Amino acid sequence: MHKLIITIGLSACLVGAAVAQSVRQPVLSKLEIYTLGTKSRRVVRQDSVRFEAPNWTPDGRHLIINERGRLYRVTVSDGRKELIDTGSARACNNDHGLTPDGKTLIISDNTRTDATGQSPSRIYTVPISGGEPTQITPLGPSYWHGISPDGKTLAYVGERAVGPTGQADFDIYTVPITGGPETRLTASPGLDDGPEYSPDGRYLYFNSYRTGRMQIWRMRPDGSQPEQITDDAYANWFPHPSPDGRWIVFISYVEDQKAAHPADKEVVLRLIEVKSLGQKKTGPVQELARFRGGQGTINVASWSPDSRSFAFVSY
Repeated sequence: MHKLIITIGLSACLVGAAVAQSVRQPVLSKLEIYTLGTKSRRVVRQDSVRFEAPNWTPDGRHLIINERGRLYRVTVSDGRKELIDTGSARACNNDHGLTPDGKTLIISDNTRTDATGQSPSRIYTVPISGGEPTQITPLGPSYWHGISPDGKTLAYVGERAVGPTGQADFDIYTVPITGGPETRLTASPGLDDGPEYSPDGRYLYFNSYRTGRMQIWRMRPDGSQPEQITDDAYANWFPHPSPDGRWIVFISYVEDQKAAHPADKEVVLRLIEVKSLGQKKTGPVQELARFRGGQGTINVASWSPDSRSFAFVSY
């Protein structure tokens, strides 16, 4: 589950005390850019504090990260960091992003306390220029991951009590960006996470533990026709389609982590060319880079607007 442990928002996975311990240890976070054409990595910013989950702004000039519950704008050219005003939302986790026009931030925040005294993540929107957040999802926990190409629909992960037993499960939901009733898209037992729209709006890519191993899937935007994209020994998370629709980048744990997405593990960034899928269930996968990471590395969409590069965080 997403929890704000100390000063960091954790992703929608069953992490627990091990991650809480890891975030207390000294860390060096590196905000990096990987360029496909040259197969090269460039460090934009590094700091001795844990920051996470870069988004690229539509103008290509900035990356947005979360750090200690706040959001920051980092200049790509020189790594300069500037605080973004999110009003009363001061416990932002690593599930944040932008509307296609770049005018609105979508955030997942744990600030508000409910009737039980808990602070589950809920989804809000905030003007990119800063201001007080507008709440979109009344129920929590809810963690944003994708927005439809027309900017009208949000896709996210929610933990809800479902079924005749009322047992809680993580599933994928959608809701209008203006708010309203949520629509449940997945119903398979086990964690479903990381929904993100393809740029043509035909698919939602996501990761799922429904087979007993975390793999990459896609389905139609209404939740129909699910199909498995990866089938290997890695634990695969957070598929991100490139803006031109050509590529899917995702993160893989070298050692199986079951349904968890912990920090500070050996991970691999990997790439699939969408056209290689065809009518197949799976496609060939390219390995791009290995390093220490996981939680916080590439939780949300981080492609450059021209689809030539993507951003990530290594630790």
